[in-house]
Amino acid sequence: MDRDNQSRTEKEDLLKRLRNERKEWITLASARLRMQKKELRAIKERLEEGAGTVPQIAAATGIPAHRVLWYFAALKKYGELAENEKDGSYYRYSLTGKPTEDASV
Repeated sequence: MDRDNQSRTEKEDLLKRLRNERKEWITLASARLRMQKKELRAIKERLEEGAGTVPQIAAATGIPAHRVLWYFAALKKYGELAENEKDGSYYRYSLTGKPTEDASV
């Protein structure tokens, strides 16, 4: 039993050191995830008002167009976004109404 406690203590110490070594990376990754969720929520809220092009959504949300395009690619891949008619040089996109598995987004 004493050996099991020692082994458990060593594992706990090892995990604690690992968390401390990677603390900065974990903090940065967590911040990026929060930003992505916030941006995705803003894009979806804008699209709930009606279809729009990448530049329109970028202007309405304040998110750079290259990132809006990236989010659109992901939403389209998972069936949440539909490509509609062209509006000048750009396609208009709208939500399909299919919910994601992660309802928090």
